[in-house]
Amino acid sequence: MMKPLRQQNRPVITYTPRIEPAPPEHAVRMEGFKDVWMLRGKYVAFVLVNDGFMRSPTFTVPESAQRWASQVRQDMV
Repeated sequence: MMKPLRQQNRPVITYTPRIEPAPPEHAVRMEGFKDVWMLRGKYVAFVLVNDGFMRSPTFTVPESAQRWASQVRQDMV
């Protein structure tokens, strides 16, 4: 006799994904910048667009990441 594929009394766990890419737990917010976070030694900007976040490419200076975020905001208007 074969075992059933799933235990009948085990509840089905529903998975709700995070809205990505949100700033991850290990990202460090940069002081003096509105949208810039330090992530693995690089600077990344996160901009809220509609109901999710838009992530910038990585930059070596925080000013560039903030400039990217400002440009994205202008383009949305």
